[in-house]
Amino acid sequence: MSKVTEVVEGLAAPICQELEIELVEIEYVKEGKSWFLRVYIDKDNGVDIEDCGLVSERLSEKLDEIDPIPHNYFLEVSSPGAERPLKKHKDFERAIGKNVFIKTYEPIDGEKSFEGTLLEFDGQIVKVEIKIKTRKKTIDIPYEKVANARLAVTFS
Repeated sequence: MSKVTEVVEGLAAPICQELEIELVEIEYVKEGKSWFLRVYIDKDNGVDIEDCGLVSERLSEKLDEIDPIPHNYFLEVSSPGAERPLKKHKDFERAIGKNVFIKTYEPIDGEKSFEGTLLEFDGQIVKVEIKIKTRKKTIDIPYEKVANARLAVTFS
């Protein structure tokens, strides 16, 4: 995590906690000539434009006070969307029974990416049921080998 995202997390976490909103992720990225500070928030029944506006307004005030970013940037506060990233243990636990996409640091059974139903997560092993043509197979993925994971939208 970069120094900017750490500082922003320190400012955003108490704001989100007070509003009973989950702080999902913070990104600080350069796209073209512009810098973007993206803050993703969520709550059980989803966030709306008012939630995003409230977090943005309060966070913007805090950022103006301590000014941790020396150049111009755009602050964006939004929902993580349908393909929400799975980063923390509780994200995986909440995703049990849902379709997920997981990439690993090294191959497991000759593959580095898996899409299927998250069956279980015990803190150590992510158990995913994948389909190979007409049959189903269960893969055990060690949590420490997960490079990134997200919910996956399926169209059937």
